[in-house]
Amino acid sequence: MAIKQDTALTGNRRGNADGCGRHVASDRQMILESVIACPHCATAKAEAMPTDACQFFYICSGCGAKLRPKRGDCCVFCSYGSVPCPPIQAQQSGEQGAASCAGC
Repeated sequence: MAIKQDTALTGNRRGNADGCGRHVASDRQMILESVIACPHCATAKAEAMPTDACQFFYICSGCGAKLRPKRGDCCVFCSYGSVPCPPIQAQQSGEQGAASCAGC
């Protein structure tokens, strides 16, 4: 998998500020890659997301910070990523039988 560096994340977050639901996918196709941007050093890295669970920790490859979800978010992808995790995407699209995130 090629790693893409991107420090400017634009146009990917919309909606309310109370946690889940603030990211809105442009269509119903599941997106399995998200760019995580470190809030400490601004390093951004494309990462594959697990499809069946939320990822609670992420170690920044730039500064070594251990990222945890923000209050109200279920995982690091929902807090620092350009795209929410697959369980949240499925929940937002109304997919039946979608995995749920305990933190949402």
